[in-house]
Amino acid sequence: MNQQNPTSPRATDDDRVAVDDHVRVFDTTLRDGEQAPGFSMNRSQKIRLAHALEELGVDVIEAGFPQASPDDFAAVAQIAGELRRSTVCGLSRCLPGDIETTARALEKAKSARIHLFLSTSPLHREHKLGMSKQQVIDTAVDAVRRARALCDDVEFSAEDALRTEHDFLAEIFSAVLDAGAVTLNAPDTVGYTTPTEVAELFAWLRANVRGAERAVFSAHCHDDLGLAVANSLAAIGAGARQVECTINGIGERAGNAALEEIVMALRVRAPHYAVDTRIDARRLYPTSRLLSRLTGQALPRNKAVVGENAFAHESGIHQHGMLKHRGTYEIMRAEDVGVPPSRLVLGKHSGRHALRQRLEELGYTPDEDRLGVIFDAFKQLADRKREIHDGDLEALALGRDPDQPGPWRIEQLHAASHLRGGASASLKLRHDDGREVSEAAIGDGPVDAVVRAVERATGEALPLTDFRILSASEGGDAQGQAVLVVDREQRQWCGHGWSTDIVEAAALAALDVANAIARDHARQTRKTPAAKVVNA
Repeated sequence: MNQQNPTSPRATDDDRVAVDDHVRVFDTTLRDGEQAPGFSMNRSQKIRLAHALEELGVDVIEAGFPQASPDDFAAVAQIAGELRRSTVCGLSRCLPGDIETTARALEKAKSARIHLFLSTSPLHREHKLGMSKQQVIDTAVDAVRRARALCDDVEFSAEDALRTEHDFLAEIFSAVLDAGAVTLNAPDTVGYTTPTEVAELFAWLRANVRGAERAVFSAHCHDDLGLAVANSLAAIGAGARQVECTINGIGERAGNAALEEIVMALRVRAPHYAVDTRIDARRLYPTSRLLSRLTGQALPRNKAVVGENAFAHESGIHQHGMLKHRGTYEIMRAEDVGVPPSRLVLGKHSGRHALRQRLEELGYTPDEDRLGVIFDAFKQLADRKREIHDGDLEALALGRDPDQPGPWRIEQLHAASHLRGGASASLKLRHDDGREVSEAAIGDGPVDAVVRAVERATGEALPLTDFRILSASEGGDAQGQAVLVVDREQRQWCGHGWSTDIVEAAALAALDVANAIARDHARQTRKTPAAKVVNA
């Protein structure tokens, strides 16, 4: 199965950088990332993410380890058969059976790569392999030749390279390059090294590996000391032209280098690095969110580039600066990575300027005296709540109790799970105009049932794209926060609900969204002048 050699950059409309300045992005979310506890995916989820990675512009997608299991083989084979732009890669030990299995899994790939790995450090040679230096070299060379006979694109990784003697690393890299390897990967397998050491090693390898000018040097860094991205950037600065990484930095132990952080570091600091990737940065946030939904693992709010707080500003000083000029506190634009525009998070540190702007965005233009009253009430509320939401602000603007922003409120709620699957929910809602509505619904579970009941009672469709339950406190009576995201009317609506009962928290979150939609419709009505009635 000889495939075309994909070591030149992928065809793309983006010609901002020359060939020599192109850093290939090798994504291993589906292999190294999925090995992390809690991040496993079934085959359909892997296929969906693989297509998202191709749309993102990833050069090489490591789809899995075909020899690991029949399901891993099937996933790699299906991905190889469906993708047409990215190179599809399969991992293989330096064993004949592994190599042949990987080659079979990649048979239908338009562009394929076999990725071989073998330990090289003294610690691994002695305790893991029980091999001498020469035995390691012979094994690697034989494996590369065997793989090269089946696939034109072969990558060799020296496992634990950063703890391997420099002379031996150069020797084995020279040997596998002569045997037909195209890409040479020097991974920091245990996240042990520093950026200075990484840069020195890659510069040394490029000067001492025979035929180095024919190779693409690759960096694969782990985050055990929190240095994976810094080490990857150091390797790029020293001449590495492939970087191995994962979406959201997921991976073994503390994880891998985060793809989105590397891409944006190269872009924001372009004059410093003078290289770029072929990644469509506007797809970073959607791809990150997709992975979170597929694995059920939420991102930390302060995660760089794609976290909820990455483009949020609460401090009054920061907010004032942002209102004057975005560049005062932002080094990149939210829309550049596909995040909705920067938002000023209102909390106890926020000032009048930010409050006025957010009220105006919501359709309220209070005069100075009224703004002063609202601001005082806002500060009192902020002392009780960690974050102020739009519904709270509207309640303050209208002089209502912010803990009951309306127009709908829950009067009664009952949910039950059934013995052989399914659940039902019933509730009574009261509207500000005095109406009372009672509805019931069934669903796959109590949360689904209660959301359906809220839809029927309010008349607002709530197509969910994300739902999470987060613990807001500790102990058996812990307060839970339900976060519910709805995509509707070309907007994303986010609802929050708090309760020690997760079903009640979900009902409150669903009602939060339904109320926000209802208030938005009322605002639009207020902004639209009444049409003149013309008598015929």
